[in-house]
Amino acid sequence: MHHLNDQNILIFLIQVLILLACARGLGELFHLWRQPPMIAEILVGVVLGPTILGRFYPTLQLAIFPLDPIQQTMLETVAWLGVFFLLLEAGLEIDFASAWRHKGDALTIALTGVVIPILVSFLACLFLPDQYLINPDQRVIFSLFMATVMAITAMPVVSRVLYDLSLSKTDLGFLIMSAHSINDILGWLIFTLVLVFFSTGTILIGKILALSLMVLVFLMVALTIGRHLTGRTIMFIKKKAMPEPSTSLTFICLLGLFCGMITQKIGIHALFGFFIAGVMAGGAKALSEKTRQVISQMVFAIFVPLFFASIGLRIDFFKNFDLFLVLFLTVFSIVGKFLGGYVGASISKNWRDDRLAIAVAHTPGGMMEVVVGILAFESGLITEPVFVAIIFGAISSSIIVGPWLNYSLSRKKEVSILDYFSKRTIIGQLKSQQKSVAIVELCDLASMQGAMPSTEEITKAVFHREESMGTAIEEGIALPHARLASLQRPIVVFGRSLNGIDWDSPDGKPAQFIFLLLTPEKDEGIQIQILRAIATVMSDVQTRKDILNAQDVEEVWTILQKDFNLFRVKRK
Repeated sequence: MHHLNDQNILIFLIQVLILLACARGLGELFHLWRQPPMIAEILVGVVLGPTILGRFYPTLQLAIFPLDPIQQTMLETVAWLGVFFLLLEAGLEIDFASAWRHKGDALTIALTGVVIPILVSFLACLFLPDQYLINPDQRVIFSLFMATVMAITAMPVVSRVLYDLSLSKTDLGFLIMSAHSINDILGWLIFTLVLVFFSTGTILIGKILALSLMVLVFLMVALTIGRHLTGRTIMFIKKKAMPEPSTSLTFICLLGLFCGMITQKIGIHALFGFFIAGVMAGGAKALSEKTRQVISQMVFAIFVPLFFASIGLRIDFFKNFDLFLVLFLTVFSIVGKFLGGYVGASISKNWRDDRLAIAVAHTPGGMMEVVVGILAFESGLITEPVFVAIIFGAISSSIIVGPWLNYSLSRKKEVSILDYFSKRTIIGQLKSQQKSVAIVELCDLASMQGAMPSTEEITKAVFHREESMGTAIEEGIALPHARLASLQRPIVVFGRSLNGIDWDSPDGKPAQFIFLLLTPEKDEGIQIQILRAIATVMSDVQTRKDILNAQDVEEVWTILQKDFNLFRVKRK
């Protein structure tokens, strides 16, 4: 029997200290450069692992990360906790109910975003040389497995890029995230099924049907009864005023463990169970944005950095780097997912300018691609060069998506918010401190302008959009908006609340600066540009202070005119 001794514990603490400090420190630096922290975290492992430190100072590297099985198991256990909680958090980001309400376009884009990349990558992998396969006799199963890996998208990466580009609260951002929500569920379902068949070495129709039926039953129960019970439980926690966010956090972790246990038992990986548990909890209306942020920060501050840093400790990246394989997997993965997103956006009849943005947003593999890669590698299903190529492909696609998406948006015809905004559509002090009543107040002012729909029609559209996805961003800013078929031209209405209104914002701050944006049903991208302009201008601390200190509507209008004009000049 093996027992932990004092030396094991000491080395483990040293390992965690070094990995976490370096990964978090370098990750923050990469964040300032607008690059995914995942890249920095993997780089730390590469530097401290056999690739660099082990190559030049092997004695030091083995002293910190010895080959002792007990020592390795301790660190790997923490890394696996990181994977489980990463999938749990990824599920939390999925608002399945909202995605389903948007099911027409989102489902079309999600289906093509899975089927086309799998088809493109599958056909390409059929022609890979035998040297890259563990068993050349299993080429078809290997190609199917690799195609599934290359079709996995990176919802966390896309979510961050949309936030950085001030798109997260727009209809385009909502459509992209809705499609990714369905895409992720389909992708992970296919991946877990393929993983089982790959490990058995053959495809048996009977086993496929039996396993598919069990997975289907699990999904149906989890996403119907399970979601309902989860929402009721979180609501009960809120009503009983239990300590938050600790109580909800404990419950969600227990839910992840329970679902992971079920999926592991029925024959698919526990990761899928954690992911679905996150989806179940993510749809709970009683789960506040602040609690979600606490869970996300816990996962990405501790567990995720340790997981990604530990990847570089397992393999020599220089020794297993194959340029042809890296380019092959990267190009076909990006091309397949781009085509899938573009075809889906075209079928759903989105505006031509939006099709490119939707397609680009589907290209990154990011951390999800790395997770499935490490899972396959540890299961002995892929070779070391293939695993290294997957890592490089995921990193490359994550790096380019931000600039590429920004370019796709820059091709839109530029508009000015001041063309649809005036002093007449400003409320210097909102009367209500309730979100719903404040929205009605803003809608009422909008309806009083020339050739506008009724207050009831506007309010109904705004409430419907608000229920689909909250419109509050950070620093006291809320951006309620809607599209109306009867509207002839866009209009912006602004309301200031000195005391603030609870809008369930991500940072927990009450909304003090509320912009209501109404656009025609077919606005040719105007909504996106206006919302981005508002988010960018209002991100300035001095602008927010000036508006709060303004004495009347005239002064508020002067401040907004100046800052929006300045924003337009900088854009040019």
